[in-house]
Amino acid sequence: MRPADLAREHGISTQAVRNYERDGFLPPAERTASGYRVYTETHASALRAFLALVTAYGHATAGGIMNAVHDDDLDRALTLVDRGHAQLSRDRETLNTVRTAIGHLTTGPAPERAATDWSIGELAHRLGVTAATVRAWERAGILMPGRDRTTGYRVFRAADVRDAELAHLLRRGGYPLGQIATVVEQVRTAGGTESLVQALETWQRRLTERGLAMLDAAARLGEYVRLRP
Repeated sequence: MRPADLAREHGISTQAVRNYERDGFLPPAERTASGYRVYTETHASALRAFLALVTAYGHATAGGIMNAVHDDDLDRALTLVDRGHAQLSRDRETLNTVRTAIGHLTTGPAPERAATDWSIGELAHRLGVTAATVRAWERAGILMPGRDRTTGYRVFRAADVRDAELAHLLRRGGYPLGQIATVVEQVRTAGGTESLVQALETWQRRLTERGLAMLDAAARLGEYVRLRP
């Protein structure tokens, strides 16, 4: 096969195919005496796997998976796959948590229990973001943590963690901070949740699409791994 043959199947350019080979997402191609690349069904399978992984996990993770496979480090490749599934599961759990919260919201303050207090570092670690990101959410009005009377440090309680989980979910869905602040305020006051419901329905569809994409990517990756020598 020529680069054009692989490119045509996916509607991409021949330069993209060459770039994918250069970056290690495809195995090295053999060369003719005149220097032209010669691809095989193994390369075609690798390209199908990589593009399916991009849809499911994003370009960076897809590239990492293919690089690991080509380094004969299948455990590293599968670890990256596992992390993607773990994030999807976490997003589903957060979505369900928010839906449950909608049914139990009140306009009164959330109960303050010491066992639910989190520091900014602990909350950032829980979400897999930086402390700077949490501070940005606070500046945008998404989070309104209290302060420890002795140290002055931020204290995040149960309601704050819920708001942070919701903010993280919506940010992953591409929503801007201003819109997230409005939605979170609706959650706090229970004063109309139409925007929240619409956001959750949209994100539910995206989670379903991502889950199906992961199934397809797993099948393509499995096919490619079995084709490799």
